[in-house]
Amino acid sequence: MRNHLLIALVLALMATPAWADEKKSDVAWKKLFDGKTLDGWKPSFTEFSGKAEVKDGAIVLQKGMKMTGVTYAGKDFPKSDYEVVLEGKRIEGKDFFCTTTFPVGDGFCSLVVGGWGGMLTGISSINGADASENETTSSTEFKDNTWYKVRIRVSEKKVEAWIGEEKVADVERKGRKFTTRIECEDCQPFGLATYDTVGAVREIKLRTLTDAKKKAVPSKK
Repeated sequence: MRNHLLIALVLALMATPAWADEKKSDVAWKKLFDGKTLDGWKPSFTEFSGKAEVKDGAIVLQKGMKMTGVTYAGKDFPKSDYEVVLEGKRIEGKDFFCTTTFPVGDGFCSLVVGGWGGMLTGISSINGADASENETTSSTEFKDNTWYKVRIRVSEKKVEAWIGEEKVADVERKGRKFTTRIECEDCQPFGLATYDTVGAVREIKLRTLTDAKKKAVPSKK
């Protein structure tokens, strides 16, 4: 009888769905934005920038003459082995609405979301080539006033990114230099920006990667 119970327990554990571990790991997520204030954030740009304000649980980046952005003011953002998620939407305009700048080791780069006329996605920059001219260049149709989930994962080996369920970047770090365009330098180490566009971001969360999480496929939730 005891052996039968042991076998049943082992089979039950083997049958546990993969999303269960993902759900349990939610406690490891750190909220970077409280949904109410800009505590822990600072304006990225001082000249020709629009206003950043909290509205309906999101950071709204108003249209400026050029870029509007917010930069995480904490000193604890990791350089590697981390994952960050957020939701962004374009409210008005025709260019990028939640371009995300983040660390890669001792360097930085940006995931462009809806740039160069509203559809381009990609990493800026890889070995000096920006999002419009490297292996991550792709095109996505973004609808106004629609929330899109952005997920970025930086491990010792790779830089990966998803928009919704679509993987838009999968880049080996070895042999590549990651840099930001000069326009995004003020968003370092971690920041979000729009260009000539009104955008909104919310649900900004960060977690470190364990060995198990590095191998796991991100949840679709």
